[in-house]
Amino acid sequence: MDEIRILGIDPGLNITGYGVISASGSGQFKVIEAGVLRGGDSRKSMGDRLLALRAGLVDVITTLGPTRMALEEIYSHYERPKTAILMGHARGALCLTAAEKGLQVHDYAATQIKRMLTGNGRASKAQIQLAVTRLLGLDAVPEPPDVADALAIAVCHYYLSECKTATTIRQTG
Repeated sequence: MDEIRILGIDPGLNITGYGVISASGSGQFKVIEAGVLRGGDSRKSMGDRLLALRAGLVDVITTLGPTRMALEEIYSHYERPKTAILMGHARGALCLTAAEKGLQVHDYAATQIKRMLTGNGRASKAQIQLAVTRLLGLDAVPEPPDVADALAIAVCHYYLSECKTATTIRQTG
């Protein structure tokens, strides 16, 4: 299997985490780049914030050349429907940008991602950060947690869509 580049996205209107990894058929990973895209502060119009996210994603795609994109599905707690609506705006802009750039989008539930990396679908942010740090051989824990989540999404995509034998990756302490 040739090396592939996967762009993982943890969508948010204020902060969107992203991580681009390369993966080989032997399951070896390399982090190409990881960081955050910012939609700007809440005093800006929705349109301006979405344009900022789009511009950031266009730059990431153009510069880093991912061949696949994976992002977290929307989850909404019944007490906070506004959060899901705002995230939906961000996801829409990100999905549209990916389509414009010829990238097919793959969606994964947060619980599926957590279970794949830790064996626990309710793992904490800290557990995901630790799992990603160990799995990818990073020197430091990815910060903010949105970056670790994006890297986790990219790894999850590899194991569920690219790897013929997807299994849970359990991190031992």
